[in-house]
Amino acid sequence: METFRQKVKEKIKLYSNKEYLNGYIQDEFLTDNGMAEIYYHIDQKEDLFDTRTFGKQLELKEEVYHYIENKTAMLGNHVPIRLHFSGYLYDSNDQGIIKHILKEHYAIELYKIQKKYNEHRIKIVLLLLLGVFALLSYALLVLFTHSSFFQAVFTFLFSFSLWEAMDSMIYTFSEIKYERDAIAQNLLMLVEFDEESKL
Repeated sequence: METFRQKVKEKIKLYSNKEYLNGYIQDEFLTDNGMAEIYYHIDQKEDLFDTRTFGKQLELKEEVYHYIENKTAMLGNHVPIRLHFSGYLYDSNDQGIIKHILKEHYAIELYKIQKKYNEHRIKIVLLLLLGVFALLSYALLVLFTHSSFFQAVFTFLFSFSLWEAMDSMIYTFSEIKYERDAIAQNLLMLVEFDEESKL
């Protein structure tokens, strides 16, 4: 059991090492030119499109988005991305449709995460205002009354609102901001179509 635990610790140390990660990203994404190159191989025309959709509501298969997001999750949000669809060569009309669908998908995702970002920002401001109000109320109660019940209530309100505001700011808000930046990175991704696989 100790040997297994030791192996787990070694793997955690190896895969969380920044030099190893940078080396892996360099090899995997060929980022010598500062741009991450990602390849998605296609054998036939239907490989990309979700067969349940058509016309103006045509959509790509979920696994396409999963593949892109799994690859880009390893990159910093500052790295520009070029996505290559290799193998089957779509005509110019289909290429335009695919590019449009990808942009539209990530634009919608960006809209949703920005809405969530704004909601959390408002929540933090309201919690901070509640905290300031509770603190001032507590101070006035201490100066002018001796109501221990209301002092306890406003102490709780101040502590709770400040704790929640800081927790949201440090954890939830920063996670949403990181996710938003990652989606924006995918929205700005360049898309190319290569007849032959470069892998």
